[in-house]
This record gives sequence, C-alpha cells and structure tokens, in this order.
Amino acid sequence: MGAGQVNPNGALNPGLIYDATPQDYISQLCSMNYTQQQIKTITRSSNTCSNPSSDLNYPSFIVFYTNGTTTKLVQKFQRTVTNVGDRVATYKVKVTAPEGSIVNIYPTTLVFGERFQKRSYTVTISYQGNSSGEVTFGSLIWVEDNGKYAVRSPIVVSPVIKTWSPFV
Repeated sequence: MGAGQVNPNGALNPGLIYDATPQDYISQLCSMNYTQQQIKTITRSSNTCSNPSSDLNYPSFIVFYTNGTTTKLVQKFQRTVTNVGDRVATYKVKVTAPEGSIVNIYPTTLVFGERFQKRSYTVTISYQGNSSGEVTFGSLIWVEDNGKYAVRSPIVVSPVIKTWSPFV
C-alpha cells in the first residue's frame, strides 16, 4: 500500500520523511513468523529475531478486523518523521477518519528547530468491523504552517482476508 499519487517535484523536496532501516524490515519479517532460513533467503545474510515488530515506521496505517465481528477494537502506532524541509518548521495534523472509526493523534503539532531533526507521534485508531466486510479509508495529513508542505498518510480499516502462503 502506498501513501498516494507520486508528485515528482514534491518527491525531491518532501518536507518530512519516514526513515526505515534494513533491521526494521527484518524485525517485521520476524513478526510475520518467517523462519530464520526464509529471512536469510530474502536478506542474503544471517539475522536474529531479537526484536520482532509489526509496526514498521512507514507512512501508512492499516488495521484489520475479522469479518462479521462487531467488537470495538483499538490499535496504536508509533511513527518518527525527519524534517528534510525548511530549517524551522511547524506541522499541524488534519485527520479524516475512516467511516465508523475514531482516529486520535498525539501530539497534534510537530515543531522542528532545524533540518534533520526527528519528532515522533502516536496514532490511536478505535474501530469496529461491520457485518458487510467493507474496507474503509481515511488519512492524516501533516500540513506545514506556511502551506509549503503537506505530507499525507493513508489510513485503512479492512477485514482480514485469508490467503494461502507457503511462507507463513
């Protein structure tokens, strides 16, 4: 899942970026119950699963529910962004929650005093499945005070779809 349409000029000067290291991806594979051999096949190196995590520092959010379940669920995500735009910048969040969901962001303002400074925020999504098994969409957008940058992240609420995989 991507974070939206590609804007070539915006991609050269995005304002904020979400960093992810190779170890972050390995930790995600570990959380998906890949074996050491499968991970070695993918990465071409030996790795340990000392800190498995499914919360990759990625600019999108997806939560799942079991189709037919109407239990209220809550999921939290932690993200860290790096300011690669103007030296001093303030971003405020605008949220469009997926239908039937409540999305809270903390903090709602990110203040940067210099380039390459990092700030973290937490997204809490309260949601419940619906009997029709619909996928619903929303977004959060970090908008710089002067309007130069707007960094959009999609939010998806989806039923779990069971698929067969020889790897899991």
